[in-house]
Amino acid sequence: MGPTGVLERRARIARLLEPRTGERRRRLLLSARHALVVVLVVGASIVGAYGVLDTYDETRQLSVGQIELSADPGSAGALDLYVPLVDWGVRFEDVIRLPIRLNVDLRTVDRSVVSRVAQGGTLDLQDVRDEARDAIAAYLLKLIGFALVGALALGILVAFAVRHHSSPRLRYTVAAAALTTTAIGVALIVLFPPRGTFDEPQYYAFGPDIPRALDAVEAAQQSTLALDQELDAQLVGLARLVADPAGRVTLADRPTITIASDLHNNFLAKPILDRATGDNPLFFAGDLTDRGSPLEARLVSQVTALGDPFVFVSGNHDSDSLQRDLARRDAVVLTQYGRLNPDGTYGDRIVDIDGLRVAGYSDPFERRSSENFRDRYQPAPTPAQQDAFTAWLMPLIGEVDVVMVHEPALFEPALAILQDDPPDRPLVIVTGHTHEASLELYPGVTVVNGGSVGAGGTGNLTESTDYALARLIYTTEPEFQPLAADLITIDPGDGSSSARRERLEGEPEP
Repeated sequence: MGPTGVLERRARIARLLEPRTGERRRRLLLSARHALVVVLVVGASIVGAYGVLDTYDETRQLSVGQIELSADPGSAGALDLYVPLVDWGVRFEDVIRLPIRLNVDLRTVDRSVVSRVAQGGTLDLQDVRDEARDAIAAYLLKLIGFALVGALALGILVAFAVRHHSSPRLRYTVAAAALTTTAIGVALIVLFPPRGTFDEPQYYAFGPDIPRALDAVEAAQQSTLALDQELDAQLVGLARLVADPAGRVTLADRPTITIASDLHNNFLAKPILDRATGDNPLFFAGDLTDRGSPLEARLVSQVTALGDPFVFVSGNHDSDSLQRDLARRDAVVLTQYGRLNPDGTYGDRIVDIDGLRVAGYSDPFERRSSENFRDRYQPAPTPAQQDAFTAWLMPLIGEVDVVMVHEPALFEPALAILQDDPPDRPLVIVTGHTHEASLELYPGVTVVNGGSVGAGGTGNLTESTDYALARLIYTTEPEFQPLAADLITIDPGDGSSSARRERLEGEPEP
């Protein structure tokens, strides 16, 4: 066969193969079109479920108030409990295994329940938990049901909308919508409901001024002016009852410090602390936070602006990183090694605060950032820890006017030594931890515990604890002498206040 014959043969073969190649291309295009239609239907089903999850919310009434439940798809899986009134919330991560955040917002609070608890009444927390659990479960059932309806409806709607002679048969696209809806349902039912432990809360806030709730309570029950007037009237009345007032040193225009501790993140107490402190120094004897975490440090940063200055020693609920943060905010942070500087170094062991020579001792159980702020607290300090404090304090006797330390049990042996051998110069020990305001007088030594300015803290629901703080009135002329101490308590329920003033001049009987 010559060259011409070969060319003709190849041409005939090409003409025979051309229909097969065109058919293959048409089939590939048709398969791609079918796949695209199925993807559109599946995507529509997912969008339908997402839209319901993102828009459906529900309000439920509990015995303690009204909550609003909603979901936020596309966020890291978490359970958020949020109180819009005070712009403060707590988040539990890793309890939801889908990228959906479940929000529980406390919208209203039953006044009778709050009043009952504040006045020492009881609250069955288990009943409240059961109510909340049932409300969340009912909401999730509805939400998942509506999400499945939305997924199936939008998927079928798109299946009909894209129906064409070149598209897959309708039964296949509807089946794709149904299968996608089933998969979404299985994922929501298995992975959405919160599960696991709820022992690692993360506190957060959105607004710049957290304690709005206190203003709302005062507006509803009692004005700030009336509260201040009642407090001042009681203090004046008590001062007039002191025996032999003519023989006492006048307290007018004397320097004053405010003594507080154990806020435990309860920012509702900030206005009370602000009014009580004014432009005077604020001595804070530990437990400003609950864990001392960086988030809590940011939340309590406004408290450090109170007082001129804000003087701090750590408690067992504070941390080393919190102290560094406070030092960077110009707070006077005292430790047994000296004043903590913003760069982490230590300055003088004794600092001058409005004419007072002050030293402080960090709590031995304070938390550490290197240990993820784990709880290191023990019911009582060890003898070695008590001996370390005594060895630190004794050389300072006569050189210092005020010593700050969070845990009263830490200085018990030192106090026993001072009772046997009273100091020549007055010494005031500022402490906290017990959540009970107290004033103890010994020869040459005054121990002041302001109680809990946070009324026990944000986690206190059942313990009947008042907002409590103290004020110390003193003179530095010709030398330091504590003149009087005020122990002040304010009922968080009705705003009523009480105060006790004790004159401190002179030596009490041993």
